Parts: sequence; C-alpha cells; structure tokens
Amino acid sequence: MSPQPQAAVGAPLSRVDGRLKVTGKALYAAEHDVDGSVHAVIVDAAIGLGRIMSINSSAAEALPGVLKVIHHRNAPKLPYRDNSGSNNPPGRRLRVFQDDRVLFHGQPVAVVVATTLEAAQHGASLVKVGYDAEQPSTDLTEAEPDEPTNYARGDAEAALRSAAVRLDLTYRTARNHHNPMEPHATIARWNGDRLTVWDKTQWVVGTQTELAAVFGLETDAVRVISPFVGGGFGTALRCWPHVIVAALAARVTKRPVKLVLSRQQMYLGTGFRPSYEYRLRLGSDRRGRLTAAAHELDAETSSYEKFTESILAAGQMLYSMPNVTQRYRTVPLDLPTPLYMRGPGFQTASFVIESAMDELAHKLGVDPIELRRRNEPNEDESSGLPFSTRRLRECYTVGAREFGWHRRDPEPRSTREGDWLIGRGMAAGVYDTARMPAQARARLDADGTALVEAAATDMGPGTYTSQTQVAADALGLTVRTVTFRLGDSLYPPTPPHGGSMTMASVGSATLDACNRVRRQAIQLAVGDRESPLYGVPTADIVVRGGRLHVKNNPALGETYQRLLARNDRTHLEADGSFAPPSGPERHSFYGYNATFAEVAVDATLGLVRIRRVLGVYDAGRIISPKLADSQALGGMVGGIGTALLEHTLTDHRDGRIVNANLADYLVPVNADIPDLKAIYLDGEDREADPLGVKGLGELVMIGVAPAIANAVFNATGRRIRELPITAEALL
Repeated sequence: MSPQPQAAVGAPLSRVDGRLKVTGKALYAAEHDVDGSVHAVIVDAAIGLGRIMSINSSAAEALPGVLKVIHHRNAPKLPYRDNSGSNNPPGRRLRVFQDDRVLFHGQPVAVVVATTLEAAQHGASLVKVGYDAEQPSTDLTEAEPDEPTNYARGDAEAALRSAAVRLDLTYRTARNHHNPMEPHATIARWNGDRLTVWDKTQWVVGTQTELAAVFGLETDAVRVISPFVGGGFGTALRCWPHVIVAALAARVTKRPVKLVLSRQQMYLGTGFRPSYEYRLRLGSDRRGRLTAAAHELDAETSSYEKFTESILAAGQMLYSMPNVTQRYRTVPLDLPTPLYMRGPGFQTASFVIESAMDELAHKLGVDPIELRRRNEPNEDESSGLPFSTRRLRECYTVGAREFGWHRRDPEPRSTREGDWLIGRGMAAGVYDTARMPAQARARLDADGTALVEAAATDMGPGTYTSQTQVAADALGLTVRTVTFRLGDSLYPPTPPHGGSMTMASVGSATLDACNRVRRQAIQLAVGDRESPLYGVPTADIVVRGGRLHVKNNPALGETYQRLLARNDRTHLEADGSFAPPSGPERHSFYGYNATFAEVAVDATLGLVRIRRVLGVYDAGRIISPKLADSQALGGMVGGIGTALLEHTLTDHRDGRIVNANLADYLVPVNADIPDLKAIYLDGEDREADPLGVKGLGELVMIGVAPAIANAVFNATGRRIRELPITAEALL
C-alpha cells in the first residue's frame, strides 16, 4: 500500500492529557473514589536485622475508628506461588507478615486499618514491637560478595602489562533514590475471590501477575488500574510489599483499603540505584589507541534477592579494543532490594568509563573528542554484529560546533571569571535499544472517531500523546478524533514502562492495529460497488483527515463515516501486535549521545555551579519533538543530581537511612539548571522496529555526570572519582 501521510508524527504537539492534569481531573492511584474505602498505615521495623519477639497492638485497637491491626501473628498465610512472568524474581521474595524475621530497617511488620487516615496514623504510632536485634551488614566495602559474573575477550592482563600508557583507577558512586513527586499508593478491593487494585505502577501486567501469584489466584481474577503515574524513574517497575499489604488488609477487613506511603517510607522499600565500587584499569598506545581494559565492580543487593543490572555492556562495545575482562559481583546486604533507576547500569558505567577516557586524553595530551574518535569500533566487538545505526561521530561534530568546544582551554585552571574557575567537559553515552512483545487494540467508529487501547503506562514521558500521534497517522485521522486508553490490565498486554522500550514496543503494536483497521476500511471501499473507490487497487489508496482517496487524485474518495454508514457497520476493529524477530539478532541495537557541560567552581569555597549542558542524540525517529525535549531536559536534570547532589546515607549501626526526606536528600531545583539544550540527529532505525525509534528516556541521562566531572577537572585540576561531587573534594 502507499505510505500514509504523516501529519501528527514529528509535530511538536502539546500533551493530549495536559488539560486533565492542570485542572486536577487526572486521577492518580490514591485519588480514585472507591466507595467504602478505609485507610491503612504501615508500621515499619525499627531494627536492621533480627526477629520480632512481641507485638502489642491493644492501644491501637482501642482507638475509635481502628478496625484491625494485622501482623505475622494474625495474618492469613498466603500461597506465594511461583510468579513466572511477573515483575518480581521468584524464590526468596520478601513475604510480608508471614514470619517473624526482620531483614532490613523499615520492613513492614504490621499495618493499622482505620476508618480515617488520622486514626490509622495515630494507631500505627501506638503499636509496640519488641525485637531480638542483630547487627545488620550494610556497608558495601565490608561484606562478602557473591560469585562473580565474568566476561573476557583477548588477554587483558598481558595487554595491560605491555601497554605504553596505563591507568589504574577506582571509582565510587553513591546510592540514589528515585523520588518521584507522587508517592507510592494502592487501593485494593475484593469482590468474592476477585481482586481489583488501583496502583502506582509502571507495569500493570506484572503487578497483576504478582498479585495472582501471592494470593493463589488465576491471573484474570486480578485487575490492575493505573491511568496516571506521577513520575517513576523505575521505582514502580515491580510490585512492592505495600501493594500486598493493601490487598491483604482489604481481604481481612472485607473493605476496600487505601494505603499511601509517606515520603520517608519511599526510601524504605521501593528500590534505589545501588552504590558501586568500580575499579577500571585501562591501557593504550602512545597515540591513544586502546589496547585493554579490566573492569572489577562490586554492587549492593539485598540479602534475600539478587539484583543485577546491565552495567557490563558499555565496557564491551562502546570503544574498540581487543582485550577486555570484566568481573561483576553483587554484595548481599541487610537492605531492601535495589531496582532499576533511570539509565540503569549504563549510567554508572558511563561515569567510570568516560571519566577514565578524559583522564587518558589529558595524560596523552590529546583532545577528549579526538581520543574517542580514534577508538570508534566498526562493529559491536562483543558480538561481532554490525550496528543498526551508530552516529556517535556525528554527535561529536554537531555537539562540538554548537557548544563552542574549540574555545575550551585544555589546561586545567586556565579560565577564570573573578572568584570562579570555569571548566568545560564532555562525555559519550550509550543505551541499548530495548524492544519486547506488545499488543494493542484499535476500533474505528461510524462517526469517524477512533479508540485505541493497550495496557501501557504513562509516568510522565507522554505515552498518551505519542501513541495518539502514531494512531492518528496510521488511521489517517486528526489527533483530536483519536482517543488512546492505557493503564488497565483488561487492555491488551504490554511490557514494562521502563528501559525506554514503550515507544518501540507499544508504538509498533499500535501502528499494527491501526494499519489493520485502515486496510479493512480500504478493502470495504474497493469491494463496495457504491463507493467512488470501487475497483481501485488498494495500493493506490491513502487516508487523510478521515477521508479515503486515491493517492494522486484526492477528489476521488469518500469519508470513513459515509463508507461505514452505507455498509451498516457500527465500527471496524482489529488487534495489533509487535515482537522483535525470533532467533539470533542480526544487528547490535543502541542509542548514542554526546553530552557537553560547562561549570563554574568557586575557587575559595569549592562550590560547583552548572552554567550550561548540551546533549546531542542519535535516538532514531523522534515521534514528538516537544515530548522529546521534556525527556532530554529532565534527563539532564537527573544527571546533574547524580553528579552534584544525590546521596543516600545509611547509619551502619542499625541500617537506618538518615536522610530519608527531601530536606536532607538533595535534588536539583530551578536555580541549579540555567541553560539546557537538546539536539536530535535526523534519522530512523528501521532494523529495530517498524517505527524506526530507538528510545530516549534512559539515554538522555547517561553521560551527564561524567561530562560534569570532566568539566570540574578542566576548571580545577582535581580528578573526580566519587559521586556526588562535594565541596570537600575540591578544597
């Protein structure tokens, strides 16, 4: 068939759900009005490891309005079946209220259910728990690691011994917490043996599967609803214990139960980016051609689950080198389980690799961009596969020009404005182009409007809008005549809303469903003797503005409405799907960026201020430029937070997080981000998916922290090997 006219895709449209959000009509998890709801508040463990010896809930139960205090001594035993396909790992999951063990500080040990939130909060404060406390292990540097995951090609040790230039560097990164604006919240309601939950989640299908596994239900007996999510950054990618607690409380009390975590509780059991200790040894010849790299890294995980992330890939494929070894060890600690946080794995690896590349460039007297150009691979050397697209050289060229890189003085501490030392730095970034199977359903009604549904999520990047744009163009309709619905497990299943895979996966399924509906309409028209398009080859027909017509003869055609009315059709409907090709991959799929940063450092106080950040992205086809800019600027802000501010602090005596609030856990504010700019290379990646997209949300954060660290070195001459960058490190 002729390609459809593209009026919506690529246009800088405002969010289709924007009015709902600014008028308060967009309902988030805790805002749904579920008749008869009561309130639940969790009692958190006050020790970091040990056993519960006693629970006295009599004072709480005596309060007016308190319905029940539930804990391991009175909670029903739950089956916790194997949860293959859910968003939680099988095996040693945290089983809430099923035994007396305390595995980390803040673990739920009881829940108070009351008719008002105030009564539940007061009741929770009155529950007295006695413990047999043990000393928790919470220090990454002092605990025993698991068996490592290893990777090797060539002989890195021999190559390092013979390298003309060698670096041996150790980096440390802090634990970071996601801190979305909307706290985690769940409303649970039972109807017999059927469970409905309204939940803050980035994967309604995974939460549905996990709840079914925990309560021993068939999957279709659980419905998960999540139409709006107020930020996630990865924290809502799995079904956390509080969701189970809400459902359990609703079953015990036979009332719908609403449970909203406090900001402090968000630090106690909804994931975090783990801290790392990462040693990198790098070897090159005197012209800067890399010969070898040895990566040795230790990362936090919990004692009851093993969490890993994709931190090895960048070290295997970003630069050309014949000899690479990697040893990745998780270190079990008495902490809650970490979880993916924006740019998972690649963010941490980027800081280490790109900081080391800058240090090597300075040691060799080579421009940092030139060093990276000299080590550009011709293929993915970890797999031997060709890259689907790789335009990193172009990112460097465009970024250097737009940033004014030629004005950078490579000599540290050479540029000054009064008391401020000025520095400029850059870094490359890479993130894999993830795609997973997804489904969607499209319906074209007789009035010329369309409805598309998929069980996707929108935590802020604009899924409603971008999917509407794809659907509108595929159906040949205007955006205002298309409605996209998401966030309900009753809709066709989709993968997690994370890993920058939503546009490629769900978008391709939406495209397929809408293409099928449009083709149904065209087939109906060419077979209808009363249609102006009767007998016209289907390949010659396109649809625009809801009107089918011959591509080179717009006058010859008719509207969807006339066609369906004449044929007594109330609607046309089709299911669509997308799945990556089966079998071995034929290409290596990644998105790329070059990030440039300018900083000012107070020479006396060591304070770092961002002056400007520029990112240039090879991210395939950009569906919605306005949404892409929102993603890119947000990613830069996140990278600034990682570089300069964010650091979760633990009291190793008892495992308590001492800065579990937004007063002490610092994140960037408007004053920290004066000048941010994003540029997208024009192009597409049709090898990756039918839309030609690569994914953007993760990529835009990667490279920001090392670009800032490298700029700080250029300003001060101090190398940064630990995040966040503190004034103490620069004094």
